[in-house]
Amino acid sequence: MNQTPKEVLETILGHLGFFVEIEEELQEGHLILQIRTNEPQRLIGRREETLESLQFLVNRVLISQNIAAPRIVVDVEHHRSIRDAAFLQRIQQLANAVKIHGRPVETEPLNSYDRRLVHNAYRDHAELITESQKIEEKIKRVTIRRRQ
Repeated sequence: MNQTPKEVLETILGHLGFFVEIEEELQEGHLILQIRTNEPQRLIGRREETLESLQFLVNRVLISQNIAAPRIVVDVEHHRSIRDAAFLQRIQQLANAVKIHGRPVETEPLNSYDRRLVHNAYRDHAELITESQKIEEKIKRVTIRRRQ
């Protein structure tokens, strides 16, 4: 029997000994599982590595049940959405520098989630284009440059 994304996450967190409430939210066509807990930092982890790993694991379980399963986002107490807004504001400053000076700008090394945010933010942009450059297996820089 296939579990829903919420059930998969509840099962994983239950086995890890967390007491949580999970709310399902739809934002821009994506399902977000919002976790509420008394110990959010334990689920977020240093540099958000625990949250990234948890999201990866939930998505792997869902894909093993159904190869066409949509990708879901796991968040803890809106941490990701607050952080994403601040991150995209910094990226906007870099993009503005590219528009003003015309020189390509390279970001700091980013994980796959952050790279996806950057690429999606500038996917349909009239003046700018983004591309990833491999540094390590998981960490890559994104270059923002003017379209030709």
